[in-house]
Amino acid sequence: MKQLMIRKMESLDYAGTESLNTICSNLSFTGKNLKRIIVTSCTEHEGKSYLTLQIMQNLARRGKRVVLVDMDLRRSMLVSRYNMESEGEMMGMAHYLAGYCGIEDILYETNVYNGYIVPEGRDVSNPIPLINSQDFVDLLNYLSENFDVVLIDAPPVGLVIDAAEIARLCDGAVFVCEYNRTRRRELNAAKHQIEQAGCRVLGAIINKVAFDTLSSKKYYNRSYYSRYSSNYYRRDDGSKGGHSSHHHSGSGSSGQSGKSGK
Repeated sequence: MKQLMIRKMESLDYAGTESLNTICSNLSFTGKNLKRIIVTSCTEHEGKSYLTLQIMQNLARRGKRVVLVDMDLRRSMLVSRYNMESEGEMMGMAHYLAGYCGIEDILYETNVYNGYIVPEGRDVSNPIPLINSQDFVDLLNYLSENFDVVLIDAPPVGLVIDAAEIARLCDGAVFVCEYNRTRRRELNAAKHQIEQAGCRVLGAIINKVAFDTLSSKKYYNRSYYSRYSSNYYRRDDGSKGGHSSHHHSGSGSSGQSGKSGK
């Protein structure tokens, strides 16, 4: 199998590791038949790609064979942001869906044990015909049969229709939302769009929450995972900051995630 090195992998502190453990444990409790998980957001720069990569690594460390599929075909930053390198030319989803290569040419084993990646390949101005092709269905079927978890990093729901088209082939969806940026109406509209595609919304990760601990005056970023609630966001004024007491009102667990990317 082809090899791909992830040169830039951000390490998490204890609090961040515990947060990802909470997120991945909650995902594990959603059901054994849940294999295809789409990760999306309402708008850009909320941290979905960063958290998708972190979830892949966490699940892989638990002994699951996990493949991350980069379906942000219009403008992916995954390869460049995390300095991913392959032997020879890197082929990806766009090449496969356009008929230039086979599945074996786009599936890479990474330097994360049990972690695999299907990169984007190249930007596509209009990926909808590719997403709606039989080749994409065949790829997801193949990955589902050969991996324990298929994580799909999709574009933001609020910007393009791609995520909804991908979601119709998935078992569940997770939203990544930036604290005090994502508006309740935006999240409700995105949730409705994913559910209209026939995909179950599993929950949301609230990202980039600044809080002040009793032991330190420094501010950190924090993420939460919970089952979906329409009352996540108590303020809609777009203001920044806040403390941990201002987090979601859902019924799931929460934890710290450490440093968050975009």
